[in-house]
Amino acid sequence: MEILVSTLIIVVCILLILIVLVQNPKGGGLSSTFGGGGTQLFGGVKKTTDFLDKGTWVLAIGLVVLVLFANVTNKPVAVNPAEQESQIQDQIDAGPSLPAANPNAPAVPVGTPDGLNQEPATDENN
Repeated sequence: MEILVSTLIIVVCILLILIVLVQNPKGGGLSSTFGGGGTQLFGGVKKTTDFLDKGTWVLAIGLVVLVLFANVTNKPVAVNPAEQESQIQDQIDAGPSLPAANPNAPAVPVGTPDGLNQEPATDENN
């Protein structure tokens, strides 16, 4: 069901994009493209503009309805808080542990990154 609704949403989005791109913001659009031949094909310039306008509204409303339907039908599964806490604790327990200390490793003096006794850098311009 989720796949069907998602597919319908994508199809409606593509159709809405195409119908909006066909329209001309100044009122010409598809109707002006056909010229005199558009009268016989679509019933005239006014009918074409009405068709594109109504089609835009129908697709936009259909998109909103589909998105709301998808939101209502795809509810997350409720999880018991105690069960969720135990699952989290199990993941923490199974997680990586710190490496064991190697007793044969040489000791690194505190304060130096590599164990070398380096003098702090001084600025010679001061």
